[in-house]
Amino acid sequence: MSQLKVTRQRAIIDRRALATAIEEVIEEHGAEAARQTIVELLRAALDKGRQELTKRLADKPAAGHEITNGYAFLVDQIIRVVHDHVTGDLYPVANRTAGERLALLAVGGYGRGEMAPYSDVDIAFITPAKPTAWCEQVIEAMLYFLWDLGLTVGHSSRSLDEMVRMAKSDLTIRTAILEGRYLWGDRDVYQMAEDRFWGDVVPGSEAQFVTEKLAEREARHKRMGDSRYVVEPNVKDGKGGLRDLQTLYWIGKYVYRVRSAEELVDKGLFTQQEYRTFRRAEGFLLAVRSHLHTIAKRGEDRLTFDLQREVAKRMNYADRPGKSAVERFMQFYFLQAQHVGNLTGIFLAQLEERTSQKKVRRGGLLDRFINRRERTTVEGYMLRGNKLSAPDDRWFRDDPVRLVEVFTIAEREGLEIHPETIRMARRDAGLIQGNIRKDERANAAFLELLSGRKDPETVLRWMNEAGVFGRFIPDFGKVGGQMQFDMYHHYTVDEHTIRAIGLLSQIERGELEEDHPLATRILPGLKYRRALYVATLLHDIAKGRGGDHSVLGAELALRICPRMGLTKAETELVSWLVRYHLLMSATAFKRDLSDPKTIEDFVEEVDDLEHLGQLTVLTIVDIRAVGPGIWNSWKRQLLGELYTLAEENLRLGEDDEARRQKRFEAKRAAVAELLGDEHRHLIGELDSRFDRDYWMAEPADIIAINLPHYAAAKRLEDSLSIHTEYYPARGATLITVMGDDHPGLFFRIAGAISLAGANIIDARIHTTKVGKAVDNFLVQDPLGKPFKEEQQLTRLKKKIEDALMGKIDMVGSLAARPLPRTRAEHFRIAPLILFDNEASERFTVIEVNATDRPALLNRLTRAMFECSLIINSAHITQYGERAVDTFYVTDLLGDKIYSKDRLAKVEQALLDAIAAGEPKVEAAE
Repeated sequence: MSQLKVTRQRAIIDRRALATAIEEVIEEHGAEAARQTIVELLRAALDKGRQELTKRLADKPAAGHEITNGYAFLVDQIIRVVHDHVTGDLYPVANRTAGERLALLAVGGYGRGEMAPYSDVDIAFITPAKPTAWCEQVIEAMLYFLWDLGLTVGHSSRSLDEMVRMAKSDLTIRTAILEGRYLWGDRDVYQMAEDRFWGDVVPGSEAQFVTEKLAEREARHKRMGDSRYVVEPNVKDGKGGLRDLQTLYWIGKYVYRVRSAEELVDKGLFTQQEYRTFRRAEGFLLAVRSHLHTIAKRGEDRLTFDLQREVAKRMNYADRPGKSAVERFMQFYFLQAQHVGNLTGIFLAQLEERTSQKKVRRGGLLDRFINRRERTTVEGYMLRGNKLSAPDDRWFRDDPVRLVEVFTIAEREGLEIHPETIRMARRDAGLIQGNIRKDERANAAFLELLSGRKDPETVLRWMNEAGVFGRFIPDFGKVGGQMQFDMYHHYTVDEHTIRAIGLLSQIERGELEEDHPLATRILPGLKYRRALYVATLLHDIAKGRGGDHSVLGAELALRICPRMGLTKAETELVSWLVRYHLLMSATAFKRDLSDPKTIEDFVEEVDDLEHLGQLTVLTIVDIRAVGPGIWNSWKRQLLGELYTLAEENLRLGEDDEARRQKRFEAKRAAVAELLGDEHRHLIGELDSRFDRDYWMAEPADIIAINLPHYAAAKRLEDSLSIHTEYYPARGATLITVMGDDHPGLFFRIAGAISLAGANIIDARIHTTKVGKAVDNFLVQDPLGKPFKEEQQLTRLKKKIEDALMGKIDMVGSLAARPLPRTRAEHFRIAPLILFDNEASERFTVIEVNATDRPALLNRLTRAMFECSLIINSAHITQYGERAVDTFYVTDLLGDKIYSKDRLAKVEQALLDAIAAGEPKVEAAE
C-alpha cells in the first residue's frame, strides 16, 4: 500500500500538538487520573478533523480519493497517539523482552486508505509469538480508548503463526491481510508478518484465491439484484460498485504482486487509458459514499431515493430541460458503474486468457488432429478459445463498419467476442461518424443483430458496454444510464430497453410460453417482424427530453427507421407503435372493459389485426422489462381480455347490439358450465335480479361465485354477507360484499378493506333490480401479494364485517393507522384530476392521479359521495409511488355530469381529499 496522499495535514490533525497536550495533562494529574481528560482531548481532535474533512468535501464534492485518504490519515494519527500514550504512560517497559513487541496493521478499507466518514476501523494486532500479558494489556487499553471515542473497531490479535494458519484457511482474513498497511508499533514485526504472508500463505494458492474471489463476487451480485442498473444501488457492494474495483486490485495484488492499481498497467492487464477510467470511477464512487455517510451520519452505502436528491445537490448537479438534477446525477453514476463493469470484463478476460494459455500448451498428435478439424476463422475473424478475435490492431480502423458487424457475427454464430477485440472496439468506437451511421452495410448488420434469432439481448449489452451502440444510434446513447426518479422503474432506460428486446426474443423462441401464452401465439402470425424489434428499441428513446416521450419518439422513428433499411410501411408502423405504446396498458388498467365504448375507441385507434398484435406484444415486453414483480396475472388477464374483445370487434364487423348479444349468450353458457348441475338453475331463478350490464361487466368465473353467494344470502335473509376467496386468475383475493344498497356504501367498504390491511386493485359496483348491492373487489396485501391462507381470508372477512357493522370506529381507526409504505414519502406526485364524457356512453369517467397513500381510495370515494355522485366501477392502478384511480360515475339521477361548475366542485373536493392524506412536512433545520 502506497503512502496516504493528504494535503495540509495539520489542518486535519496536529499529532505532535495533541501528544504534547496529553503529556501536560499527565504531568499535572497523572496518567490514570487524567484518562477522561485525555479522551476529551482525543475526541476534540477527532471532531475537529472531521469538521475539516466535511468542509473539504463541501468545497470539492467529487474529491473521493482525497477525502477518504484524509479520514484514514485522521484515524492513523489518533491511533498512533493512543498507542504511544498506552505504551509510554500506562504500561511502560524499560527493557522489553522478545515477546513484548507489537505491530499495528491497518487492514481492509482502512488499510487501503479508503475510509468514508463512518467506516469501520479495522486493525490487526500482530505479535511475534503468543501474546504476552503486556501485549494483551496494551491492546485492551487501546481498544477502550477507541471505543470511548465512538469508533466502530474491527480488530484481531494474532501471533505470526496464527496469522499464517488462519490466512490459509479463511478467505476474508487472507484478503484483509493482503491489504495490510503498517500503522504503528514494531516495524520489524510488521516486516516479518509481510514476509510470512508472501512467503508462506500466497505461493501456490493464487488460482484458489481467484476462484474464491470471483465466486464471492457472483454471490454478492445476486444478493444485490444482479444488475448494475438497479435504481437504488449499493455504492459499496452493488454490481459496478467499489467492491468490484477492489476485487480487481485484490486479484492483481495477489497474483501479480502489484502494490497499487496503477501497476496493473505495467502487467499488461490495463492500458493507461483504462487505468485512468478505473481511477475516475473509483474517485467518484468514493465521493458518493462519503456524501452518503455525511448525510446519514452513519455507515450508509445504499443510494436510496431519499438520499439521491441530497447527494445530487451536494455534488452540484442542477436541473436541465427534461432531466432533474437527481436524474442527471444518477445517469452519471450508472455510466461510472458501466465503466467498472467494462474494466472488470477486460481484467478477468485477460486473466482467463493467460491462465488458459498455460493450460493449452499440451502439444502432441491428438491436439494437432483436433485443431485441424476445428474452425480457425469466421468471416475474416480468428477464433481464439472459440471467441471472435480481430486479426490485427488496425482491423476496425481500416473498416469502421466492422465495429457493428463483429457483434452481428457473434449473435448469428453464437460466439463470444475476445476481450482484446472488445477492448479495440471500445478504443475505436469514436470512428463511428455520420458516414458510418448512413452506411447500408452497417445498418443491415445492426438490424440483423437487433432482430437476431439466438440471443440479441446479451450481444446488444456487449455492444452497449463497448460504447458502439450509443455511437451508432446516438439517440440511444442519450438514454444510456438514464434513470427515472420513481419507485416504478427498476432499471435505467437503456437497460430496460435491452431487457425488453431480450424478452421479445425469448417469447419468439417459445421459451416463455407458460408466462406469456398470448404473445407466444401472436408473434408467429405477425407480418412485420423486424418492425416489432425496432419499435421495442425505440419505444422509450425520447425520454429525458422534456415533453411527451411517445410523441417525440414517434418523430424520431420516422428519421431512424429509413436509415436502418425499413420500408415505408414498416417505418409508419414503428412510428405508430412508439406513439401509442402506452395505449393498451392505459386502456386495460384504467378503463372499464365491459363498457362497449372502451373497446370501440381502442379499436378505432388500432384499426387492424396487425397493429393490434404488434401493440399487444410490445405492451407485454415493456411491462415485464420494468422490473421484478411488475408483471402479474392481473395484468396478464386484463391485457388478454382487451386483446380478445378488440380482436373480436375487428374480425366480426357485426353491429354492436348483435355482437353484445352473442357475448351475453356465450357468457351465460360459460357460467352454466362452471356452476354445474347443482347450481345451474340459479341462472334462471336470479334473472329478475341481475341485468345484462352485470353479466357483461363480470368474468364468468366471478359470476359463478356471486350467484350461489347471493342465493344463500337471500335464503338466510342476511342484511350483510361477505365472501373472501383467493382468486389465482389475477393473483389477487376476491372480496364480495352483498347487502342493502345505500349511499356511501362504497367508501365505507374501501375504508374497511384498508383497515384490514389490504389494497384494492379493481372494483365493480352493482345494484340488483331489487336494490341489493353486489360489489366485487380484487385486493392484494401492501407487497402486491394475494391473501390465500384460510386464516388470512377469515381474518379479512371478520375485519371488514366489523367495520361495516359499526363495531369499529372507522374514521378514527383510519386516521390513527400508521403509514406502512414509508418509501413513497420521498416522492410528491402533483395531483391531477381528469374528466372525460366521451369515454363512455352512460358514465362520466373521472381519472385521479396522486401520490399513493394508505386509505386514498376511501377518501376519494367519500368525497364523491359527499358530491352526490354514484360510482358504477373503479379501476385502481399503482405505478410505484403514483396511484391512478379511475371511476365511472353518474349523478343521483343516473346522468353524466356536464356542468362546468359541478365538475369544478368535484375536482376541488377530490384535491382536498388527496391533500388530507399527505403527511405533514417538517420544517427544515
